[in-house]
This record gives sequence, C-alpha cells and structure tokens, in this order.
Amino acid sequence: MSGSLELNHLMVPSRDNRESAEFFAHLLGFEIGEEWGPFLPVETSNGVRLDFATVPDADRRLQHYCFLIPEDDFAAFFLRLKESGVDYHAGPGGQGPGEINHNHGGRGVYFLDPGGNGIEVITQPYEPERKRPAHW
Repeated sequence: MSGSLELNHLMVPSRDNRESAEFFAHLLGFEIGEEWGPFLPVETSNGVRLDFATVPDADRRLQHYCFLIPEDDFAAFFLRLKESGVDYHAGPGGQGPGEINHNHGGRGVYFLDPGGNGIEVITQPYEPERKRPAHW
C-alpha cells in the first residue's frame, strides 16, 4: 500500500435523515449537500462525507463517531450543544452528566444525536504522539 488511503465517506444510520443532518450541520458548523437517493450528505472540513440515511429501527445499532475540532472552536460548538437541549456527559458511559472532560490536555464531550448514535467531540487526539494538523 502506498500510504494514499483516505476515508471518503460514512453512511450514518438515522431515524430521520433530514433531522440528523440538520442537527450535525448546525451543531458542528457544516453545510448540508444535495440529497441523492436515500442519502443526505454533510461534508466535514477534511473532506469526509457523512451520508445520513433513514433506516428502520430494527436495522439501526449504536454507532460511535468522534470529531476533532480546534480548541478555539470548542466554546461556540459547546454553546450550540447546550442550546440544543441535548443531554451531554464527560464520559462515554454517561459519567459526569452535564459536564465536559479535559482529557489529553484538551476538552471533550459525549452525547447522542437524534438518530441515537454516540457522538464525541474532542479538541486533542487521544494518542499523545499524534500531532494536530499543521493548519490548526
């Protein structure tokens, strides 16, 4: 392998693809793309596309998605999260309700999206040896 492998897109199972796409777009500051087939796409700043699809309850299982954002953007994101009325926690198992964490020298928070997926937003990657992208 030449090292050119990149993640292109993920299908995000949702109760309602529009509700979930709008939630993500508002909360994380992204734009919703043109609907195509069963998908409503939201593209992240590094080019990975999240394709939201309405999926029957029986076919939906908890997924976990983690987003790395710049420290300078966390306050605005966190304000939108609090304004959304979504319950959030400092830990992945519901530890520290109504709190954020300060893991790895940054800030982070866990919550569920409208489709029931587990979302994590962090300002520092877990692995100390991994460096932030140069453009941050």
